[in-house]
Amino acid sequence: MIRWNADQTALREGLAQWGEALSADHIAHDEQAEFPWDKWKLIRRTGILALPFAEEHGGLGQSLLTTMYVLEGLGEHCRDAGLSFSVTTTLASTGVPLEAFGTAEQKARYLPLIASGEAIGAHAITEADGGSDAMAMTTRAVRDGDDFVLDGSKTFVSNGPVADVFVVYARTRPDGGPLGVTAFLVDRDTPGLTVGRPIKKMGLRTSQLSELYLDGCRVPRDRVLGRVGGGFIVLDHVMKREILFSFIVNAGEMRHRLDRCVDYARTRRSFGKPIGSYQAIANKIVDVRIGLETARKWLYDTAERLTAGENVTEDLAIAKLVTSEANVSSSLTAVQVFGGYGYMTEYGLEQDVRNAVGGTIYSGSNEIQYNRIAAQLGLGR
Repeated sequence: MIRWNADQTALREGLAQWGEALSADHIAHDEQAEFPWDKWKLIRRTGILALPFAEEHGGLGQSLLTTMYVLEGLGEHCRDAGLSFSVTTTLASTGVPLEAFGTAEQKARYLPLIASGEAIGAHAITEADGGSDAMAMTTRAVRDGDDFVLDGSKTFVSNGPVADVFVVYARTRPDGGPLGVTAFLVDRDTPGLTVGRPIKKMGLRTSQLSELYLDGCRVPRDRVLGRVGGGFIVLDHVMKREILFSFIVNAGEMRHRLDRCVDYARTRRSFGKPIGSYQAIANKIVDVRIGLETARKWLYDTAERLTAGENVTEDLAIAKLVTSEANVSSSLTAVQVFGGYGYMTEYGLEQDVRNAVGGTIYSGSNEIQYNRIAAQLGLGR
C-alpha cells in the first residue's frame, strides 16, 4: 500500500476547496453540451495542469504517482466528468509527449502554455474506417523541402473544438508498418487544418469532440514530435499515461459515488428501517467498495511498475478493464440505491451512467484490452 506524504496529501486536499465551484451548474452544462470556459479558468488556478512537467517550463515537477493521486482528488471533488476528461486529455495528449520527446525549442514554445492551461491540447489518432486499429491509419504526410504536407482526416478528437494545438499522427511511409507513422505538432491556425463542429454524444458532453480535416496542411519539419517514423513510440508512451490519468479520475468519481450511496442508505428509510440494513442494498454497496479498491490497486501498482521501467502491457490492460467496468457497475448501483430519485436528472446519477460507458470504449476499447491480455497469455495469433 502506498503511503502518501504530507506534501502529496496537501496537493490533493487543496482541490477540495475548488470542488463546489468546479461542480456548479454541471447538469445544465451537460444538457447543453457546452465546454465550460468559466470552469477551465478555475482549473488553471488550481495548478493541476502543471503537475507532471518540469519546473523550468512552468510545471510543478511532480512524479507520475503524485500526479495520479491529485487527479483522483479531481474525480472525487469535481462533478463535471467532461471537464475532468478534458484536463487529462490535454495533459496526456500534448504535455506528456512534449516532456518526453520534444526538442528544447518545442518544449519552450508549448509546455508553459499547457502547464498554465493557456493552451488546450488534443491528439488526432483515430480515423473513421480504422477505429481502434491505429495500423489502418491512412492520413499521409509527404516531405516537401523543409515542410511536411498532411492530407487526411481524423475522428473522435477529444478537445478538438477547443484545442489550440494538436498532436496529429500521420503516415510518412505508406508501406513502413509501425515505423511508417510520425507525430506532428499542428497549431489550430495552420492553413489546411479544419476543425469540424462538435459531435453530439452520450456522455462526457462538456468535453467536446470533433472531426479534423487536413487538406494540404503544411507543417514545418521542426514540428515533428520525436523522430520521423517514431510516431508509434510516441503514441505508446502517451497511451500508458492516458489510461492511468483518465481512469484514476474515475476512481475518484467512484469514491464520491460510494460515499453518496453509504450516506443515503443510512438515512433513507423504508418499511421502518434504513435501507442499508437490508442485505440486498448493503451487498450492492459493498460491491462498489470492492470494485473501487480493486481499481485503485491495479492503477497505482501499474504506475509503480511503469516508473520502475517494467513491462506493463498486461497490467495496463487489466487496470483499464477493471476500472472501466467497475465504474459502469457502480454508477448503475447508485441509480438502484437511490431508486426513483436516481433516475431523475437533477441527482446527477443518470449522468454518471452515461459518462461511465465511455470508459469502456476510449483509450482502446475493452475488447482490445482482452485481446492484449490474451496475447500475453500466448493465445490467438
